[in-house]
This record gives sequence, structure tokens and C-alpha cells, in this order.
Amino acid sequence: MNCKRFNTIPLEELLQNLGYLPTKQTEKEAWFLNPFARENHASFKLNKRLNIWYLFSEGIGGNNIDFMKKYLNASISEVLDWAENQNFSSFQHQKISNQKLENLPKTYQIIEVKEIQHPALLEYLESRKVENKIKFLKEIHYRMNDKNYFGIGFKNDSYGYEIRNAYSKICLGKKDITTIKNNSKSLRIFEGFFDFLSFKNIENYLEKEISDYMILNSVSMIHKIKNSLENYENIELYFDNDEAGNRAVEIIKNERIEAEDCRVLYSDFKDLNDWLIHKNPQNDNLQSLNRRRH
Repeated sequence: MNCKRFNTIPLEELLQNLGYLPTKQTEKEAWFLNPFARENHASFKLNKRLNIWYLFSEGIGGNNIDFMKKYLNASISEVLDWAENQNFSSFQHQKISNQKLENLPKTYQIIEVKEIQHPALLEYLESRKVENKIKFLKEIHYRMNDKNYFGIGFKNDSYGYEIRNAYSKICLGKKDITTIKNNSKSLRIFEGFFDFLSFKNIENYLEKEISDYMILNSVSMIHKIKNSLENYENIELYFDNDEAGNRAVEIIKNERIEAEDCRVLYSDFKDLNDWLIHKNPQNDNLQSLNRRRH
């Protein structure tokens, strides 16, 4: 990775991968809330044609390198090291002259896919309080940059894998959502798969029946699900308690106003998994939520 290559990534994709969605946009530009500080009105402008940004509230701007230097409070070399470990979809589709895409070398190789057995992965799942939901997961061994790695794999609809362990958070293959269908008229939408697994652990406590489930694997994938919402009578939303989660809820409720924002259950926590780790599922919050719904 070098500066020139990193600056070719659409800044819009970079922002989405970090969890930031535009408050408004046109074909030429997009406006975001300040990624560097809290604000109520969008002052961060992205010029899509030039792929540069300007933050009016601070009077600064620049390219991708400039953005990530400030965002990570890091040097250029540290930014490029960070970028090497990311999985930008624009690189997967980038064309190189006189070379067919299918002949391009992969940046990774999946060596083995099996049931989760490694003690380190089992311990990690236990720390996240979802060790009993391994039926939804795989143990993935892969090679990247001439080194061997392993992690927990959660498959998406494009046959890629979200990979997690105590030290890594990447996607192998094409980034996509994951849908789990049970011929239901109800749909529950989650930001990440640990939130989905957490919900499966409290589904009975919530007195909920099996539904269809949709895991975005990143809020940047929210644009892919809009056309699917009309197939459901009931929609429940389980997003993070942050600006990106707020925006995701807003986007979906603009399509289906009756969609229910269920974050009241874990309003004092970062997300549903964070709540599960620190709270007992039978606590007063959960009982209160059930009383409100019934």
C-alpha cells in the first residue's frame, strides 16, 4: 500500500467502513456529521468527483491520507499500515490494464474451514457470552501476506466470511449482508453478527418466536436491504447506540415508519452484545421491556 493507491479509494467507502453515513447527498457531493467531534449539524463535505473533503466547522480538508492521519492521530506510515489490513471493495473491483480480473492474484487464501475447535476461539466466544451459538459459525484458517492466521468465520450472502478473533476484525471475500430465512413475516435486523448471536441467547426471555434475520455486517451495507423490507409485516431494529446506528434507524424508518427501534433494551450500552456481557438477561430492563410490549 502506498499513498497514491490509498487515495484512489472512494472516500465515501472509507467513511462507510468506519460507520459514518451521509445526512444528505447528491451525485456530486455528500454531507456528514463531523467524524472528529460531536456536532448536531453536518459540516463535513465530500466532493465525490475530486474525492476530497472539507470540514467547515474547523476550516480544514484534504484527501484520504489527510483524513486518516487526523482520524487515527497517526503518521502516514501508520495510516498505510492500517490500510493494509482493511478490505476495501473498490480494490476487489479495480481493473488493471491488459489483465483480466479473474487472473488477478488473491491477497489471501482460505486454507481450511471447519467446526470451531481451537481453545483460543472458544475462549473468545465465551468472553462474548455466545459460546453456545457455534452452529452459526466456522473456524477459518487462512493465509495473508505470507503469514497464517485463524479466526471465527460468519458467512455472508456472497460466500465471504466476516472474520473475528481477539485481535482481528476483517472480511475475507466480498463484503455483503447475511440473511437467515424461516418463512416468517417478521424481520429482525442487526448491525453485526455478535449482536445476532446475543439476541438468539435472549430470544426465549423476550418471549419471541423465530423470525427472519438480517445481519448487515456493516452499516455501510444498509443500501442493500431497502427493497427487502416490503416483504415483512413487522420489523425490529437492533443497531449500535452511536451516530451510525441512529442514522441507520432513521434510514429504515423512512422506508417503513412502523419499524421498531429496539435499542431501549440496551440503551446504556454500546450494543446488544455489550449489554449481554455486562447484564443478566432476566434483569429489570428486560422485564420492563416485555411489559411495555405486552
